[in-house]
Amino acid sequence: MKTPLRIAGTVKESIVDGPGIRYVVFAQGCKHKCPGCHNPGTHSFEGGTVTSVGNILEEIKKNPLLDGVTLSGGEPFEQAQSFAVLASHVKKAGLNVMTYTGYTYEKICEHAQTNPAWAELLSHTDVLVDGRFEMTKRNLMLKFRGSENQRIIDINRSKRDRNIIFAEV
Repeated sequence: MKTPLRIAGTVKESIVDGPGIRYVVFAQGCKHKCPGCHNPGTHSFEGGTVTSVGNILEEIKKNPLLDGVTLSGGEPFEQAQSFAVLASHVKKAGLNVMTYTGYTYEKICEHAQTNPAWAELLSHTDVLVDGRFEMTKRNLMLKFRGSENQRIIDINRSKRDRNIIFAEV
């Protein structure tokens, strides 16, 4: 699988980037540039390193204890096609996918109508943490998010019910 990805890095085992033990892939490149972002080094679209979906999948397969994969950033939707390919293979391997984005779910759904890659990445996402980080709404007590405006959305139930359903994580 030679699909290229520009990444800021990975974490082979994390318990703070979603429920359970997770492999985390940090996208390189973000248009949001939220003040107070905890990953400001991921903002540049020229930084990071280029790898392939296949290389990342090989690393994921090495750990049978993983519960899922988290796509973080940077902004995964800026490389939606490549992250959709990765997410598709992660799902085929029986793991769940959690995606962090600075876009709102509503904006993603709107954009997905004209951008098939966004629709595909969303379709392979189980849980979406949406919304820009807002320093004035920062709350260190929140689980898996940094500011109170961000939501943790159960994508499968939201699509089925045609209403935003928050994930129980």
